Amino acid sequence: MKTCVSPPKALLRPIGRALVEHAMIHEGDRILLGVSGGKDSLSLLHCLLHFQRHAPISFRLGAVTVDPQVEDFDPSALKPYLAELGVPYFYESHAITEQAKTRMKNDSFCSFCSRMKRGIMYSTCRREGYNVLALAQHLDDLAESFLMSAFHGGQLRTMKANYTNREGDVRIIRPMIYVRERQTIDYARQHRLPVIQDNCPACFAKPTERARMKALLQQEESHNKHLYKSILRAITPLLSVKEAK
Repeated sequence: MKTCVSPPKALLRPIGRALVEHAMIHEGDRILLGVSGGKDSLSLLHCLLHFQRHAPISFRLGAVTVDPQVEDFDPSALKPYLAELGVPYFYESHAITEQAKTRMKNDSFCSFCSRMKRGIMYSTCRREGYNVLALAQHLDDLAESFLMSAFHGGQLRTMKANYTNREGDVRIIRPMIYVRERQTIDYARQHRLPVIQDNCPACFAKPTERARMKALLQQEESHNKHLYKSILRAITPLLSVKEAK
């Protein structure tokens, strides 16, 4: 069995803080982690494995990859990697790209794909007996979502830290809400995690609104090094809102 790559304290501390402050993991939880093959989900995988070994509570951990059947997306390296780590792994291949041609309405492909993937992960949780779905969005993602919601929806919203789905049978957690994207980049590079660079080729093929928000935030941060601390203070009341989505 492969030895888990020990994450740095700089990454473990903000994740541990999120787990405690938002009561994300309970005794006996069966957690299914969404693994795209990107730097974020692979970083969270190793951090959750660390907490599984050292946390004072016991929980199970599995992983799921949803293949939307997009050209050039090849997650085949994940199966042996997860097997070496001893993590149960579920591979779900669905023709999301083809379905988008007839089912997508006034929405972007990325939004449609995200909703479809979420539904598939919920179904995998139910089928395999997992009660918690862990997602790897970080603070940069939350900031981008906050701006997109404010700019285009006229609402003060962002991704939630810990909530239950509408059906009430799967709890969704985001342990990396206090982590910056640059931290997962550094960790993945330093430890040579098997990152699938184009883990979402459709998003890389065409600039998205999220990419524009990322560029806007990067430009502003170059003038204000405390930008993300300020954004975190602004969105903190929104993280704990009990809302199923």
